[in-house]
Amino acid sequence: MTLVIAAFLLWALAWALNVKLANGPGAQSAGVRLAVPVIFGLTLLAVWELLVRGLDIPLVILPAPSVIAARFLSEIPTLWADFVQTFVKGALSGYVIGCLAAFATAILVDRSDFLRRGLLPVGSFVAALPIVGTAPILVMWYGFDWQSKAAVVVVMVFFPMLVNIVAGLNETSAMQRDLMKTYAASYWQGFFKLRLPAAMPFLFNGLKISSTLALIGAIVAEFFGSPIVGMGFRISTSVGQLALDMVWAEIVVAAIAGSAFYGTVALIEKRVTFWHPSQRG
Repeated sequence: MTLVIAAFLLWALAWALNVKLANGPGAQSAGVRLAVPVIFGLTLLAVWELLVRGLDIPLVILPAPSVIAARFLSEIPTLWADFVQTFVKGALSGYVIGCLAAFATAILVDRSDFLRRGLLPVGSFVAALPIVGTAPILVMWYGFDWQSKAAVVVVMVFFPMLVNIVAGLNETSAMQRDLMKTYAASYWQGFFKLRLPAAMPFLFNGLKISSTLALIGAIVAEFFGSPIVGMGFRISTSVGQLALDMVWAEIVVAAIAGSAFYGTVALIEKRVTFWHPSQRG
């Protein structure tokens, strides 16, 4: 009970500190903006540790952060192999293929009113299909290795990217497009000099959405068939073995990989679309 009381006291003190920092005179400084989430995260871990130990919660229900950290450090080779199989081979390859295919299809849709009227509604229908329904089919089609996981990722990222790129290509006004025509610009000159730069915020919005969908799709697809490696495989087998500390270690790897992937795309967006109002200081 002492640890439980200490957890609530720690939470109250950290909350008061964060409120003071967030409402203080230097709230907009880089140091404070970094310190507030760091304090919150560390406090959350500390409270988690204290409550689990204070309430004697069994390992099979919720392991303490220290137990998860110990398992993480002892299983680094296994976690690394799972990361390579799921993220590098499955998620990243499917992400690249799906985004490139969506970009090429968006150009065809932009040049064909028939495709715009026919393909986009179908895309909305396919995007609404649950992954638990499509993943087993694709695993049966492409086998149990990473190729089937990449196929699932392609299906998941294709239509969000397609919709965002098509919307971005239509962002320019008719007057701007007519101006390019008065300069005798060809379709591709107008595309690369006017329409594609204007579509960049939409394109990166699709890339960021797809970056989170890619890892989720690859992990879920591994639940329906995988070689003896991969995040989804490890999570499903560890749950069966009641090794919840290993499950949480895989979740930590997935969270780090997903956050780093999303942050990389956001950083590239900031460099490419520096001119856009959303990126100005």
